[in-house]
Amino acid sequence: MKRAAMRLCTLNRGLLIHGRGLTQGSQYTPKQGLLHIREVRDKLREIVGISTNWRDHVKAMEERKLLHNLLAKSQKALPPRKMKDSYIEVLLPLGSDPGLRDKYLTVQNTVRFGRILEDLDSLGVLVCYMHNKNDSMAMSPLSIVTALVDKIDMCKQSLSPEQDIKFTGHVSWVGKTSMEVKMKMFQLHKDDAFWPVLDATFVMVARDSENKGPAFVNPLIPENAEEEELFKQGELNKGRRIAFTSASLLKMAPSSEERNTIHEMFLSTLDPKTISFHSRILPPNSVWMENTKLKSLDICHPQERNIFNRIFGGFLMRKAYELAWATACSFGGSRPFVVTVDDIMFQKPVEVGSLLFLSSQVCYTQNNYIQVRVHSEVASLETNEHMTTNVFHFTFMSEREVPLVFPKTYGESMLYLDGHRHFNSMSAPVTLKKDYPVEP
Repeated sequence: MKRAAMRLCTLNRGLLIHGRGLTQGSQYTPKQGLLHIREVRDKLREIVGISTNWRDHVKAMEERKLLHNLLAKSQKALPPRKMKDSYIEVLLPLGSDPGLRDKYLTVQNTVRFGRILEDLDSLGVLVCYMHNKNDSMAMSPLSIVTALVDKIDMCKQSLSPEQDIKFTGHVSWVGKTSMEVKMKMFQLHKDDAFWPVLDATFVMVARDSENKGPAFVNPLIPENAEEEELFKQGELNKGRRIAFTSASLLKMAPSSEERNTIHEMFLSTLDPKTISFHSRILPPNSVWMENTKLKSLDICHPQERNIFNRIFGGFLMRKAYELAWATACSFGGSRPFVVTVDDIMFQKPVEVGSLLFLSSQVCYTQNNYIQVRVHSEVASLETNEHMTTNVFHFTFMSEREVPLVFPKTYGESMLYLDGHRHFNSMSAPVTLKKDYPVEP
């Protein structure tokens, strides 16, 4: 099951000494050394053999077609890897690089979480290339892309833009063509130690050199009990995702409890003066869901492309997060703090030059929590055909208690129930730390 952010923060209290735990650095030594955040994208281009010039992208992709014959015909043909083989540490030197700091700075003098999402996406891809690295090949024949953001949990309200940040990551589970990546983020504290602030789980998939079909990845062999537990958790996560998808409200009817909830909400909005199903009034301290929407439009320029000349998944996550944050801020009337990001499925790639339409809506609230759903679709400039590419789910915590939201239509009722399900995936209330140290 998904760990709640509260449980995550509690667990981290036992791991606050730098170097303790699987992904904190003492057990593993990164083969690449401590990378600068700028080196991540550079290394990805080097591994894939992609030029930094947009005008060369067609030629570069043609050259990648020649790598197709280097792909393994089966997973058995690939040597097994260990978790330490993919372990990476990356430094984001906000404290010592003022120019870089401006890119991450918010008007509230905190760190832009959308930029962190971009960095996590790039790091997850590089981790997987390290897992599948073949020293005899100058370029990798694999095209590794983000398939799913399974879970991102925060355990601190906001990050300081004046202290360095460190990311760590490694492959924790492997299927035939997919990999689960565990990543953590730490920030330097006054005691010159890195303290944990974020825990993330991504699922990446390997495609062939042209990014047209699946490709096999190196198997993973756990070396000790801790790694075996992580690998087992990866299997459980896969089963949970399948069960969650199977029970989707787009496929299955709501449960009897959920149906009762919706009916009780409907009854509470009927006007007692008219005795009519069509006359609806809002209960006190409530808002209709239809009045919580915000929308945005972006043109997908080449600047936002990834190493395969599609739009960078991290860019999509950043734009969706920023719209969701604005929605939560407008709705709650105060500054919201992100608590959890979960279940972001990358359904379709976004081509350079597309129009990106984002639609954000509050779909569930409880006390001072706000659950926001962002729907992403693209339109081709040539055909004007619209296609859904992503659905994003964000849980925010407001500084004050927020109104309840009420659906008017059946479709909105399903959005409400879906939001309730995602909110419940936290499993426990969340207490975000304003600052460290955390009391033991």
